[in-house]
Amino acid sequence: MAKFDLTGKRVFVAGHRGMVGSAIVRRLGQENCEVLVIDRSEVDLRDQHAVRSWFARERPETVLVAAAKVGGILANNIYPADFLYDNVMIEANIIEASHRSDVDKLLFLGSSCIYPKFAPQPIREDALLTGPLEPTNEWYAIAKITGIKLAQAYRRQYGRDYISAMPTNLYGPGDNFDLQSSHVLPALIRKAHTAKISGLESMEIWGTGSPRREFLHVDDLANACIFLMKTYSEEVHVNVGTGVDISIAELAEMVAAVVGFSGSIVYDNSKPDGTPRKLMSSDLLQGLGWKPHIALKDGIEATYNWYLAEEETNRRIGSSGPVWFRG
Repeated sequence: MAKFDLTGKRVFVAGHRGMVGSAIVRRLGQENCEVLVIDRSEVDLRDQHAVRSWFARERPETVLVAAAKVGGILANNIYPADFLYDNVMIEANIIEASHRSDVDKLLFLGSSCIYPKFAPQPIREDALLTGPLEPTNEWYAIAKITGIKLAQAYRRQYGRDYISAMPTNLYGPGDNFDLQSSHVLPALIRKAHTAKISGLESMEIWGTGSPRREFLHVDDLANACIFLMKTYSEEVHVNVGTGVDISIAELAEMVAAVVGFSGSIVYDNSKPDGTPRKLMSSDLLQGLGWKPHIALKDGIEATYNWYLAEEETNRRIGSSGPVWFRG
C-alpha cells in the first residue's frame, strides 16, 4: 500500500488532554493537517450514540485512539470493572464510528501489558495470547487486546486501513503524579520530590526493586505514531519501545539523583512486584526505519522540570488538593 499522506486531512485525536494524546497533538503541529479534538464535557466516548453523532457531524478522515482509562497496580486492583468496561466501550465506539464514517486510516494505541506475564524477553509481537496475563492488570490488558482485535477485524471484514501500536511504559509532560493511580516513574518523581522538600531521610517504594522495566518518553511515542500512520499498513500490531530496560531500584536511584534527594530508598517487600521483567522487542518498528531519540535521564530531567512548573502554577492559583495531572 502507498504511503499515507496527512496533508490537508482532518485528524481526530481521541484523548487529547492525556499525556499521550497531548503529545500527539503537539507532534501533529508539524504536519499540514487540521486537528480535531473532543472535550469530555461535550462527548462521553463511552456513549455510542454521542460518538456516532459527533463523527457524522465532524467527518474526521484520520483517527488516532489515545483515549483510555489508565492507572497502576493499585488502581487496577481497586477498579477492575471500570478499567475493563470504560476502555472496551471507548475503543469499540470510536472504531465502529470510524468505519461508519469511512475514516481513511486509524491508529489504535494499546499497552505492553497485553503480553503474557512470563513471555520470552524481549517480547515480540507474536507473543500475544500465548500465555496467562499478569493478574494485577489483566482487566486493562484484556480491554487493550480487544482494541487490537477490533482493528484487525475491521481490516479483515471491511478492508479498513486500521493499525495498532503497543507502546512500552511511557512518561513525560502531562503524566499522572497521583500516588493512588500513577505508574512507577511519575510516582517515584513525586515521592522523591516530597521526601526532598520535607527533609525526610528515606523514601519508600513498593516491592523489592528487582523487576526490570523499559521506559519511553511520550514525545518519542508521538513521533512513532506519526511515522506509522504514514508508512505502515499491516494487521500485525507494532511494538514501540527503546529496546533497553532498567531495574526499578536503578530507576529509583536515577530519579532521586535528578530530583536531588540524597536520602535512602526503602523497599516494602510486602507489596507486589508485578511482572518480573517486561522488555519489548522493537525490531519490527526499527526495521521500518524508526528509532527513539530521548535518553532516559534526559527525559526524567525534562519531566521533573515540567512537574515543578505545574506545581508552581497550582500554588499560585491556590490549589489545596493533591498535585496530579491527567487528561
